[in-house]
Amino acid sequence: MIIPVECYAGHRGEETPRRLFLGDRRVEVSAVLDRWLAPDHRYFKVEGDDGGTYILRHDVASGRWEMTMFDRRKEVRE
Repeated sequence: MIIPVECYAGHRGEETPRRLFLGDRRVEVSAVLDRWLAPDHRYFKVEGDDGGTYILRHDVASGRWEMTMFDRRKEVRE
């Protein structure tokens, strides 16, 4: 699913997602849980302020962002 993502470019110029948009809903990124590289894409596993976990894929060549996974389950803590 292609989605709009607003980013912050750090001191090395690498874009890091700060918020994403799902229709009219804005989700702030509360934490970047993981990140990894593929030959043509950059991936980010992020936690949203809505309690969801998202995997976002950034196509480096086109600049397009896609949501490849969403999970709303919350961990049960004892």
